[in-house]
Amino acid sequence: MVKLTVRERESIQEAVRRFRKLVERSGIKKEMRRREFFEKPSETNRRARLRAERRTKRNRLLGVGN
Repeated sequence: MVKLTVRERESIQEAVRRFRKLVERSGIKKEMRRREFFEKPSETNRRARLRAERRTKRNRLLGVGN
């Protein structure tokens, strides 16, 4: 949960800006987008597999891990 205490002599705009940064850093927006629509487990697994394949291909090309 994100909590924000408004500081003395802080304008509403500054408080809202700080709140947005806190929400962004906490990953709440990313999680909301991910849960917006139902995704089948097979799609989740497929996305993870493709991400892993890209990662290994990139590491092989860059010579990381040798």
